[in-house]
Amino acid sequence: MSTASSSSSSSSSSSSPQPAGAAGFLTLDAEALYRELLRGVRSMRTANTHLAGVASGGMWLAQRLQQDLGLEGEAGVLSSSMHRDDFSSRGLASSASSTLPFDVNGADILLLDDVLYTGRTVRAVINELYDYGRPASVRLAVLVDRGGRELPIEAGFAAARVALPATQSLSLARADSGAFHFEVKVKEA
Repeated sequence: MSTASSSSSSSSSSSSPQPAGAAGFLTLDAEALYRELLRGVRSMRTANTHLAGVASGGMWLAQRLQQDLGLEGEAGVLSSSMHRDDFSSRGLASSASSTLPFDVNGADILLLDDVLYTGRTVRAVINELYDYGRPASVRLAVLVDRGGRELPIEAGFAAARVALPATQSLSLARADSGAFHFEVKVKEA
């Protein structure tokens, strides 16, 4: 089994993606990456920053960050289901619905997601966000950037960059204890 270790980096660093290995197996320590994300988000926050996570992995990250940063109130949740460009073939996904417990107008929104891939989900979530108002700014922080962008969307902070074949999907999972881990699955043809 080949493994790729995680490497912490922000989008401004010049580190290259870690390959998944010939056998297609990837080992990432989601808790270690979360600690790196916490450090990055701490440095990105301003007094007017509100956290919002993409359902479901980004939602879990935003909720935990809200608590670990000692922020009052709740983090927002944004669903991509109503603005997806594949809605006609996919329909409504069984994810959380959007909830923004703060005024979006004029706010600095820090959008959180577990894995950035093509950028299509982030595009859909930004469209959803603008249904609630007009923020002053929207920035993106992710646990893992796996490359493969189809849209010009980039994270302001990525705890790790990895390269995976298009035949694999990577997603964050959460144990009953709240601990994070990753699931790598082979996509069906």
